[in-house]
Amino acid sequence: MSPSNSNVLKGQQGFGLISALFVITVLAVVIATLSSLQTDSALSSSTQIQSQRAYFSAESGLEVALNLLIPPSPSVSLSCATSPFYSFTYSSSGLAGCRVDVECTSQTINSIDYFTLVSIGSCGSGGEASTRSIEMLVR
Repeated sequence: MSPSNSNVLKGQQGFGLISALFVITVLAVVIATLSSLQTDSALSSSTQIQSQRAYFSAESGLEVALNLLIPPSPSVSLSCATSPFYSFTYSSSGLAGCRVDVECTSQTINSIDYFTLVSIGSCGSGGEASTRSIEMLVR
């Protein structure tokens, strides 16, 4: 080797190590970002499922309450003054851990009775808790 080539190589020693550290750092940042996105996505999915379960429990409670208020057969209906009008904690596999509370209010306008049913379904606990509400006006 000639002396001029030796000086050029000495100036480049360690460049491979620096570039390898840079690539490793960039890859670590990309992996950490993807991991964070995956965690956020999983939490969002869990919250969405709890929200749907809460909606279905509120809807189910509203259906039962409507059946109690205006029974399909000539059986005795439940008074709207009962508080809570209907309350239930589910134990079936689809809605296990969910609860529904239905309130009923009535008012008479021009000799016609109107009932307002408000059903509140709630599922989960802590950061994954979700509550949904449905309101129905019945004549």
